[in-house]
Amino acid sequence: MAKTLEYPGEEPGQEPFQQALLEHLLKIEAEAAVLVDEAQADVDHRISEAERHNRASYEERYSREAADREAAFHREIEAVKAYYQEELEAYRESLNHIVMDKKRFSDLITTFLTRDN
Repeated sequence: MAKTLEYPGEEPGQEPFQQALLEHLLKIEAEAAVLVDEAQADVDHRISEAERHNRASYEERYSREAADREAAFHREIEAVKAYYQEELEAYRESLNHIVMDKKRFSDLITTFLTRDN
């Protein structure tokens, strides 16, 4: 005769109790699995929303910073152009005030050309 495994305090012939207990435990396990699935779906949704929010925030900050840097670049270019123009005008003005001594220049050229090397 095969001996069945008995739990302490269990009377032989109480198989319906064991079956009911197992069914109850399986039901609890199924409910726990549903809760875990719902929690995972909620976490996935929260992560997705956080990623979307972070991406939008990053793009907004990046666009603002890029626009600020581009504006600063253009201001710097304009400042350099203005400085260059001022320097060029000052140089041209200094050239206009130079008095040409044609006699002295002619003598200098003649000296260079007639000199023996």
